[in-house]
Amino acid sequence: MTNLLWPGDQRAGEHMTDQALLRSMVAVESAWLGALAAAGLAPLDCAGADLWRLVGHNDREHLAVSAEDGGNPVIGLVALLRRRAVPAVAPWIHRGLTSQDVVDTSLMLGVRGVVDHLISLLVEQISVLSALAAAHRATPMVARTLTQHAAPTTFGAKVAGWLNGVVDAHRQLTELVTPAQIGGAVGTRSATTELATLLTGATDPAAVADRVARSAATTLGLDTRSPWHTTRTPVTAAADAFVGCTDCWGRIASDIVILVRPEIGELSEPAAENRGGSSSMPHKRNPVLSILIRRAAISAPQLAATLHTAAALANDERPDGAWHAEWDTLRKLARWTIVAGSQCGELLAGLRVHAEQMAKNLSATAVLGEQRAIADLVGKEPSATYFGAVDRLIDETLQRAARVLNARS
Repeated sequence: MTNLLWPGDQRAGEHMTDQALLRSMVAVESAWLGALAAAGLAPLDCAGADLWRLVGHNDREHLAVSAEDGGNPVIGLVALLRRRAVPAVAPWIHRGLTSQDVVDTSLMLGVRGVVDHLISLLVEQISVLSALAAAHRATPMVARTLTQHAAPTTFGAKVAGWLNGVVDAHRQLTELVTPAQIGGAVGTRSATTELATLLTGATDPAAVADRVARSAATTLGLDTRSPWHTTRTPVTAAADAFVGCTDCWGRIASDIVILVRPEIGELSEPAAENRGGSSSMPHKRNPVLSILIRRAAISAPQLAATLHTAAALANDERPDGAWHAEWDTLRKLARWTIVAGSQCGELLAGLRVHAEQMAKNLSATAVLGEQRAIADLVGKEPSATYFGAVDRLIDETLQRAARVLNARS
């Protein structure tokens, strides 16, 4: 995909595009049909049915348009699949599911793919930042608080702060659960339980329905849990994990847009042909990567807020509008997060550090007032340096990052 008004959207590739989500919806229907057949709740002809082959090149646009009639695209998709499937299979497609099951589960499939992609980006950033923090643990620079020169620090300490945020985002993503949603019409699995009662004579038909749901989730590579029709924690948890990423990248970009200012000049963004140019001022080189990352960090929390609002208003057994508001909001948030992650990876990999300018800026202001006050308090001469526990703190951060990297090797 491309988007003239969201430069860089192509970096998200096919994640959660219409085509990808349509394929996921059909995968949900296929997995469910296979699970029904395996449990004896549908004819054996349904096992292994390739429903995706029933979908044509032009169907996506038609389904998108016709979705307005029923409020979601699944109604038209089910009709299409039943119309084109062989007679022995057609009536069993979607049996026991509801539109919400298919939409929610397909979105979770999309989220799972996005999470895996983001984890790879974060691991690479952890590696790059670890090397940068180690290389510059003793590179002196001035720390700034409330925009003003404050006290000495090192660039390695600043990078360690960035690194801690990235490790936090990685942890949040790796702990994220992406469950299938299989509850039937009102979240009670009534149709599947009825099939089990009528076709198998099972003493515990609800347990059969549970096994079918678990089987379908396993086929899709998703987690299992009770139906969450109006308990929207899986959606808001994904949103929070995505915003955790944009928060940490925004914090990095916010430091960099300050430190690349010509009057500061301590960092430079990676050089690239035609990047950072101005339409009217040829002398300019704008920090475009940092700017676009900050754009995502500013915008993402509002999308997550929409999802939390929708979760809070999820009334009855299927919400009237709140559920519908989630779909494109979650898609947009997921794609924007990938874009920002890709841009931040490029930014960090090519970041240029101007140690001489850092030292020059540090020496330009008297920043040892706190050290002198402490020395006067105890009646002793100040220490030779005032970098505090920088080395220890950097080591702790590097050890924390190493645990992530070692777990991946």
